[in-house]
Amino acid sequence: MIVQVLPTISYGDAIGNHAIALKKCIKDLGYKTEIYAYHVDARLPKGTAKRVKNIPKFKKDDVVIYHMSTGSHFNNQFGNLKCKKVMIYHNITPPEFLEEYNYDASENCRTGLAELVNLSDKVDYCIAVSEFNKRDLLAAGFKCKIDVLPILISYSDYDKKPNEILLENLKDGVTNILFTGRIAGNKKQEDVIAAFAEYQKHFNPKSRLILIGNDGGYEKYRRRLQRFAKQLGAHDVKFTGHIKFNAILSYYRAADLFLCMSEHEGFCVPLVEAMYFKKPIVAYASTAIPETLGGGGIVLQEKNPLETAAVMDKVIRDENLRNAIIENQNKRLEDFSNEVIIERFKEILKENIL
Repeated sequence: MIVQVLPTISYGDAIGNHAIALKKCIKDLGYKTEIYAYHVDARLPKGTAKRVKNIPKFKKDDVVIYHMSTGSHFNNQFGNLKCKKVMIYHNITPPEFLEEYNYDASENCRTGLAELVNLSDKVDYCIAVSEFNKRDLLAAGFKCKIDVLPILISYSDYDKKPNEILLENLKDGVTNILFTGRIAGNKKQEDVIAAFAEYQKHFNPKSRLILIGNDGGYEKYRRRLQRFAKQLGAHDVKFTGHIKFNAILSYYRAADLFLCMSEHEGFCVPLVEAMYFKKPIVAYASTAIPETLGGGGIVLQEKNPLETAAVMDKVIRDENLRNAIIENQNKRLEDFSNEVIIERFKEILKENIL
């Protein structure tokens, strides 16, 4: 039996989608498999996952694959299991990014980092979703074999029908700058706003900024961001909050450029989403971002709002440059194809887990 465990499995969440895709892969190989989580989103199809309280007792030959991304009651339980223990490490946000706006979340991350160190000698094998994450595991003291395998992304979801009314409204001649990511301190939406304000002021007043992301637990940060935008004189800055998936599709389709100023990413799925929708990317070179882009997009080594705005303007106005960026992004996108990652996961299962 091969079981996956994660603290929470949510509808549309990247880690949850990854676990679901791996479940299908494991099942296709003929193994009995389930997903268990403390919190199971009611919107998920029935049978997708079960609650951790129903987890069975494991035999020596069973395999538990644990998706670690936060502090959790299961972290200590996982280390004590008497079976083969495999960790998929998605990274844990450094607590200092969160503590000003959500103390409980920051403490959860601080606990998770301590629990990660505690697990360093208790895990048989690790999969990191990026080289950056692998380096974090090594820094935490892990001595077991660690392989890198990117997260599985369900591209078929992106081909679903968008919100047509919203999409039509967005095609109004205004340049759309997009960033996707929860409203949280590590995402640095204030730096996105600062660059956009300079772009709107000096290069293109007929532009809007769309910030897609749930602000649950970070309402204080969102209010601060809204005040910041007003102080800079930026207009048409839209915070979508939690929205339906078809609306997200509309925003991606209507975007002219994807701007990422995040300072902590273990992988950053929205970069791959922007590549899939053939949107040129301008991003700050932090953590796993340069690795995920892999030669695609324009990677900035410093944060200077006016210089960033100038780069944005150049990308949007220069068709040849924009086409070259998108061509490089298309090449990088091939590395994240489901076929490539599933085949590699099958190899990993046979060589290191089973």
